[in-house]
Order: sequence, then C-alpha cells, then structure tokens
Amino acid sequence: MNLYWLQSGGCSGDSMSLLTCECNFFDFCSINNIEVLYHASLSTISFTQHQKLIEDILSDKKELDILCVEGNVVRGPDGTGLFDTFMGKPKKDLIEALSQKAKYVIAVGTCASFGGFGSHDDEMDGIGLQFHHHTKGGFLGKDFLTKSGYPVINLPGCPIHPKTLTVLLEEIVNELEIELTAYNSIDEIYNFTVHQGCTRNEYHEYKIEEKNFGERGCMFFHLGCKGPTTNSACNKYLWNEVNSKTRAGVPCFGCARPDFPQDYPFFKTPNIVGTPLELPKGVDRAHYLAYKDMAAAAAPKRLKFRTQKV
Repeated sequence: MNLYWLQSGGCSGDSMSLLTCECNFFDFCSINNIEVLYHASLSTISFTQHQKLIEDILSDKKELDILCVEGNVVRGPDGTGLFDTFMGKPKKDLIEALSQKAKYVIAVGTCASFGGFGSHDDEMDGIGLQFHHHTKGGFLGKDFLTKSGYPVINLPGCPIHPKTLTVLLEEIVNELEIELTAYNSIDEIYNFTVHQGCTRNEYHEYKIEEKNFGERGCMFFHLGCKGPTTNSACNKYLWNEVNSKTRAGVPCFGCARPDFPQDYPFFKTPNIVGTPLELPKGVDRAHYLAYKDMAAAAAPKRLKFRTQKV
C-alpha cells in the first residue's frame, strides 16, 4: 500500500506534528507496509522524479492507495487558484485529479477538513476538501466518494495529533470498517469532547470558575475554553504522551471545530451575566442555569479553595 502527501494552503504544522509521533513516522509506515511515495517536507526524491511520479499516477501506470492533503484548497484570486500553484498550474487542479485516483483521501488538519485559515471571507478563498465549515460540499462536492467507497475522511486539528493519523492508517491497512461521524471524522476519536478527560472537570461541574490564568479552576466560563463544545481526542491521546492544553492551564481553542478560527478573542468567553452564550453539547440553557447555581452552592471547600491537585 502506498501514500502520497500533498501540501496545499497551510502552514505545514500537521507535517511538523508527525515529528512528535510515538515512533518515527517512516518507521511506522515501514512496519505497516506503507510506502511513502512523496512528502514535500520529508521526502528526498528530485523534482524530476516527483514529476514522473505524478504523471504515472494520473496515467494509471501507478495506483494510488492513500492521498493525504494538508492545508485547504486555495481558489483565489477570483476562482483561478493561482495563489497556490504547482508547475505553473493551480494546485487545486492537481488535488482534484489525484483525488479521483485514490482509494482513500484523508483531509489532514482543520484547514483541509473544513477550510480553516484563509476561508473566512478572505481573498485566498480557501475551502475544505468536502466541507466548508459546517456545510457539506466543499471543493470535491458532497457526493464525492473515493474508489474504496468512502468520502473524504477528515482529521481536524490545528495541528492534528499524530495518533489520529496513525490510528486511521492502521485501520486502512488492516481493511477494517471505518466508522465516521456526521463530519466524516473517525468516530472512535472525534465522537467525544475535549472536556471528557480534562483534569479540571470537577471544577466545571461545581462552577468553580477562573478569571485569571495560573489558577486550577475551570476556564470555560470566562477564559475562552471550548473544551465542552469541541470534539477531539486531546485528553485521550496526550501530546508526547504527557500533556494537553487544558492540563497545562491553557484553554482549548476549539481548533478541531468546523468554524475555527473564530472571529473574536481566544482568551475570552462571550457570556451574559457570567453564563457562556455557547453551552456544552446537548445541554438545555434553562436546566443548565439552574443546575450550575445549585452546584456552585454545594461545592466542596477543597475545590473552592483550590486545594485539589490537578
């Protein structure tokens, strides 16, 4: 099985995150019998060899099993795609052509999945492969399917945790059925929130809130944390097997959300009288207000005085 990695409208952050993989990414591919045909940041083949490789894939002389696209599809200026080119031609044309040849297409990161940076009324006019923010469709269209019968598989995150990619690749190699969410992400990784597994959960439940950084309480109410509203595995698969934003006292930025990046400050929670405008998933506002007021009144002293270790 082979893999081709194409970098489009992005910062290469997802590629750099591969360097934190629990084992060397190329060793991982070797162990799983995956041949990395090309990666712009990590491969050493010449330009001529790369050009020949693309020609062979497009002419069906070489099969393409897995196409990984990092970064959004750049359509600007004015729909020409000339802000991002390959050999003088819009890279968006190459993305479309390779997608038609691949058995699996993986959108690596939030930009490739949903548009991300440069997709919010920006002249770059970036768009996700099969979603534009919350709306299914994207560059390839809502009905696009790969040769394996799957849509584009989204791995949102800015950047992704390398574990999300390696888990998916292992499922592909072993021909396992891949369960997807409504946003075409891997169900086992993205069907729960960053809040689940957060070491500050108990503070949240008792509404022990912080207005300044450096404290142990919950950062959802005032400091911009989007953990309860973001589906991702940050507190399941820790970075470097050690930490996550919330465990280090930094609010979740919601980088795996379809609407990322937001158009208001990251370290501030929009709220009315101390209650966030956006509540945790599946929560009714009236019941939430009543529950939180009672919970705050019943909070244990060890939480109120921040004596619990986190």
